[in-house]
Amino acid sequence: MVVIVTRAIPTEPGILAFHKRCEDFYPADAIDASIAQQRQWYDALCAEFDAPSPEGLTRQDEIVGGRIPLRRYRPAAIATQTRVFYIHGGGFVVGSLQSHDAICAELAHAAKAELVSVDYRLAPEHVWPAAFDDCFEVLKSLLADGRPLVIAGDSAGGNLAAGVVLKARAEAIGGIAGQVLIYPGLGGDLVSGSYSEMAQAPGLSTADVSYYRDMLKAPADNAFAHPLKADELSGLPPAYITSAHFDPLRDDAAHYAQRLIAAGVNVTYRDEAQMIHAWLRARHMSEGAREGFLNLCRGVSGLVGTL
Repeated sequence: MVVIVTRAIPTEPGILAFHKRCEDFYPADAIDASIAQQRQWYDALCAEFDAPSPEGLTRQDEIVGGRIPLRRYRPAAIATQTRVFYIHGGGFVVGSLQSHDAICAELAHAAKAELVSVDYRLAPEHVWPAAFDDCFEVLKSLLADGRPLVIAGDSAGGNLAAGVVLKARAEAIGGIAGQVLIYPGLGGDLVSGSYSEMAQAPGLSTADVSYYRDMLKAPADNAFAHPLKADELSGLPPAYITSAHFDPLRDDAAHYAQRLIAAGVNVTYRDEAQMIHAWLRARHMSEGAREGFLNLCRGVSGLVGTL
């Protein structure tokens, strides 16, 4: 008997063109290359999707704790004391302050809020909990002046954002006004639901997810590393959660949103129907990504109080 495996792909021309453009810089089998090569390809990909900075926005690079690089974005118009703390994606292996610079700038501008991004340590040189500890240290530093904070992150950054929110609750640290999780990986089982249905999705495969977990080496039973394994989600800050339909991580976002709602947390959840993983970069060439980004900006604005 011949088994024919079909690959789930979107139909929107803009997102398909985006995927093709991505693979011109970052091949589908990139995880088979050296770490240095992966980072070189990823940096080139990010540079390809760079965008003009919003008028009047300023940047300032700093160091926290003597070792953790930060970048502060201050848009021309700031309408809230609440800041956004952004944690970039990249599978815990690639990414930097520069890789998500344009995304952070546009998000700060749209929300009329100061935004701070972090350059956490990457695997495999620095395995769990290095990246998590960096993000948590920055979180505490930002909260030290008493200003509220919304924590946001995409992909691996969404994982780190959800995890540090859980740790802040465990340590009774207040001041977190919201959490924004963008196609996050939250510790799903890799074999059921979207992990099976979207195993060969464009942009990120289930095998890729498994590879990145292997690189990170986080304990399988640690809820800060795998937030879906948390026993209790009550008392967490309100959330805006968005997923890509054509993404093995889709169900992680959906299941976490469902559990938060069941625990009494105020949640807005959107599954972007024609999107693939990393659709934030497609916001200037895909109608679906443009709409998703506008809704993301509204979600962040609502949490920081500028909507």
